[in-house]
Amino acid sequence: MKILAVDDDPIILELLSHFVEVAGCHQLVTATSGRHALDLVYANEGAAFDCFLFDIQMPEMDGIELTQKIRGMKQFKDTPVLMLTAMSEKRYIDAAFSSGATDYVTKPFEITELTARLQLIDDLITTRRIKTDKIFAAQSPIAPYASSDSRSAIQLHDPISIYDVDNLVEYPAMENYIRQLARGSLFGSATFAFAVRKIEEHHAAMSSAEFSFLISDVAEVISDSLASHQFLMSYAGSGIFICVTESGWRPDMGALMDAVNLSLSRTELYDNSGQQLFVRVSAGEVVRLIWKCENSVMEAISAAYLSADEASAAHERSMNDLWLVPQRA
Repeated sequence: MKILAVDDDPIILELLSHFVEVAGCHQLVTATSGRHALDLVYANEGAAFDCFLFDIQMPEMDGIELTQKIRGMKQFKDTPVLMLTAMSEKRYIDAAFSSGATDYVTKPFEITELTARLQLIDDLITTRRIKTDKIFAAQSPIAPYASSDSRSAIQLHDPISIYDVDNLVEYPAMENYIRQLARGSLFGSATFAFAVRKIEEHHAAMSSAEFSFLISDVAEVISDSLASHQFLMSYAGSGIFICVTESGWRPDMGALMDAVNLSLSRTELYDNSGQQLFVRVSAGEVVRLIWKCENSVMEAISAAYLSADEASAAHERSMNDLWLVPQRA
């Protein structure tokens, strides 16, 4: 990987140079400020960086503002950003992930921890490249059977990348955010999930592009419905959105689901053929995260996911039972 590390402390940059050399076959470029980093990004436009390591507290432009600027560049919307910082307060963690950070490591850090994080990032980049290659191959006009393969280029369970939706992060970043919260007792955190109903039918009937647009539209509606609260959300695949809320808020999921579905009903969604889409969500139960250890927190996230999935399945069963009532009489 080609890595850009940004820190105003020359000792940290020297340590990182040593650590990255030990960690593996990576190329490290260093910058002493946010402005210096942006100059290097522009200068290396033809050979883009694969990963960023940012400190938070820096003069003139901090690491959070720098992350926002990097995320505003089309070529770096998916590039992993690892925060390396002494700031362990929750407000910094929230701000970092909200701005687009992928992971968060507090100083002082061990070489084994940094090596492990870099390996995870390298694996993430490799996985993304494989998925991208499959999508382009399936959608290429010269590829055999392109029209049919394009409908399965994005697998139903894939956590699709979604852009320009407030407080939405990629699923790996969500997992890292939750692990950070677990180290601070998670304060007033709770988690819940929404599941898009009949997601298998939507996925089977749509091209990859259509399905991605559908998921993005639903994400935007959910984000807007939660806008008055502090939250982060992520698309976990299979039509399910995981949300983590703060400040002790425990939502009424029935009322929240109704609000999301009302907004969806007012949002005119169409496929490429001009056919209007009828899209609705089901909501699972709220799971409190207070005083849970890291493993228990991840289990709680899974419980929220399964609860929304079951709520969607239960809705479909109830609709089928409703249609079968006259036949049973």
